[in-house]
Amino acid sequence: MQTILVTGGAGFIGSCFVRRCVEDRFARVVNLDKLTYAGNLDSLGPVLGAPDHVFVQADIADRAAVDGVFAEHRPAAVVHFAAESHVDRSIDGPAEFLRTNVRGTFHLLDAARHFLHGLPAAGREAFRFLHVSTDEVYGSLGPIGRFTETSPYDPSSPYAASKAGADHFARAYHRTYGLPVIVTNCSNNYGPYQFPEKLIPLMILNALEGKPLPVYGDGGNVRDWLYVEDHAEALRRVLEAGRPGQTYNIGGTSEQRNVDVVEAICRVVDQLRPGLPHAPCRKLIRFVTDRPGHDRRYAIDAAKIENELGWRPAHDFESGLRATVAWYLENPGWVERVQSGKYRRERLGLAET
Repeated sequence: MQTILVTGGAGFIGSCFVRRCVEDRFARVVNLDKLTYAGNLDSLGPVLGAPDHVFVQADIADRAAVDGVFAEHRPAAVVHFAAESHVDRSIDGPAEFLRTNVRGTFHLLDAARHFLHGLPAAGREAFRFLHVSTDEVYGSLGPIGRFTETSPYDPSSPYAASKAGADHFARAYHRTYGLPVIVTNCSNNYGPYQFPEKLIPLMILNALEGKPLPVYGDGGNVRDWLYVEDHAEALRRVLEAGRPGQTYNIGGTSEQRNVDVVEAICRVVDQLRPGLPHAPCRKLIRFVTDRPGHDRRYAIDAAKIENELGWRPAHDFESGLRATVAWYLENPGWVERVQSGKYRRERLGLAET
């Protein structure tokens, strides 16, 4: 069984990928995570103590720590999730996004480059560095069209700009040094274990508790929604069969307006928790001032990964959302444990423009 180094493996998407890899005996996982507010060992569930899972608490921007992990565990691949990822937080405090997403990615790439040079020829040939990114690097779409792997970068937020910078470093390390990098750009993920600052879990929990459901602007911003389990499977396919130097867009083919997502959540909560005193939950919707630089529409063209690697999402939005709402309703203990005293679902991203 090969060993893979997963960064950010205690976060939302990373923990899903780790759970799938360990439970399916896909790989031995060395899980490197700083354990910021959005990273929590609870998200790893039963695989936390599994013999094929090794947890290392470290910062990807700490070069000595990263070098030490490579030297000790000698991974056959790297899957890089670790990042600051919330747009609103990037508006309030962009410096940390630069530090982690750009500088941290640079240190990880450079450590992998030096590690690769010490491998035998067969090891160098098989090694992969999978850099997981976002569709937000492409900026905003009009009412038609979809992002492809050749769409120009046009980031609108500090978060998107930091991920764009990381993507450019990853591709440069492939072209300059021959590091076998593959980049993926995904649409909005949702599912169990997502920190409740993001739209879907925030709305689920607020609806359950009878709190206001704030919708930015007119609610017409469109996102393509990707169930996190589908994303994890796509990444495994890319790791197995993706071509170094290539980019693969990963989408859920589920475009939804934000206000429609919130209304759908309300319907599911009403169904799964009948008799709430504030029902129907859609009465809690409140339209609030839009965030600065809020992109109007994202949509992913995932034809390349489907045609080359045979991946398609297994979940439609309706079934994935219902499963997600059910999970949050059934796991209040996890929600309470992961929320630090510094975040109680208040509005973020209100920095002056």
